[in-house]
Amino acid sequence: QVQLVESGGGLVQPGGSLRLSCTASGFTFSSKGMSWYRQALGKERELVAGISSAGGSTNYAGSVKGRFTISRDNAKNTVYLQMNTLKPEDTAVYYCSALVTAHRYWGQGTQVTVSS
Repeated sequence: QVQLVESGGGLVQPGGSLRLSCTASGFTFSSKGMSWYRQALGKERELVAGISSAGGSTNYAGSVKGRFTISRDNAKNTVYLQMNTLKPEDTAVYYCSALVTAHRYWGQGTQVTVSS
């Protein structure tokens, strides 16, 4: 079965950095685009960044462009989200996601809190 397991969240001060990881199993990772979403308390889940199957194409939400970088290592079945210059408004639960056979799968999420 498809499994997505995120890690790397935590508490960081404004201006700090974190790197999230998501390890996938249960499907051919190298053939699927991957995405990171986030959901802040009381808000809808939003797309943060996406990356194509081979990693050659990426896209970002306007609010994170220039600060976040999505990447992947197909040999490790892992997608990353490097987050720099973090702001309090980046506080949310971050989810890894994959669309496999027309079904969108989600990880369990990892909490990112940006606060002084």
